[in-house]
Amino acid sequence: MRKTVLIPVVVLGLALGTAVIATRTTYLQPAYDRFFGDATAGSAGEAASGSGTKPNGGAGQTAGAPANGNPPTQPASIAGRSEFQQFLYDNAASRTTVTRGGTAFVTNPTSVLVLVNKKRELDPGYVPPDLVKAPVEFSFSGDNPKQQMRKVAAEALGKLFAGAKQDGVELKAVSGYRSYASQKSIFNAYAKTHGEEEANTFSAHPGQSEHQTGLAMDVSSASVHYGLEESYGETKEGKWLKEHAAEYGFIIRFEQGKEQETGYMYEPWHVRYVGVSVAKDIHKLGLTLEAYLARF
Repeated sequence: MRKTVLIPVVVLGLALGTAVIATRTTYLQPAYDRFFGDATAGSAGEAASGSGTKPNGGAGQTAGAPANGNPPTQPASIAGRSEFQQFLYDNAASRTTVTRGGTAFVTNPTSVLVLVNKKRELDPGYVPPDLVKAPVEFSFSGDNPKQQMRKVAAEALGKLFAGAKQDGVELKAVSGYRSYASQKSIFNAYAKTHGEEEANTFSAHPGQSEHQTGLAMDVSSASVHYGLEESYGETKEGKWLKEHAAEYGFIIRFEQGKEQETGYMYEPWHVRYVGVSVAKDIHKLGLTLEAYLARF
């Protein structure tokens, strides 16, 4: 009699266990698909609609948390807020590295919130899984890998450029994805000319470059002869980019006055995709990506 009762109980237990595991897997799957699969989406339900049109200009809700450790403020979408908070928690700087041979490597390279800097590296063999050519104009002709970005970032960049054009602002893309090997060549060339220490104030060691993530693009305009110069921040185009990038999911990654936090000089031309909600939050709070992700 006990065996007869026990068998269905065990079967039921296994079924429930499977359901729980499946639910947990779905819940924690990379939010790249859940929150950022649509290049115009921020948190669930927040969108910038229409190709070639400007996104809705409503202020984004703060998704961050006070430094005292209190839970993050609720994001804009009621339906997706708990999952969004979990996503931020899972991508916190303190939870996304593993140390090998004395070097900290990121464990979330495919996340749109991956934090790469002088203290957190990408694996030398990492190549983004969904690189595509960004649908924008470039400052050079011909085909080149640096025209590529991850799909969600490339689509968002296309919308950003279309929004700029609508406002009478001309932008051109200069440099997007770079492989580990390409970044190594670039850094070595700068180091040979400027010395390694100075070179590392404006160029990243291989593995430490955001360009390898496929989520960053250097942008410029004719006003600075399509160069990458600090003065770009004072131009009409640079000011527009700083003001509106977040509406499309981008941040100015290396802000002026934040060199001690980011490790790099001011780069008004370097935009990084993080998703609309997070970008608006970072812009509103005036934080670096390092400071923002440290909050969770």
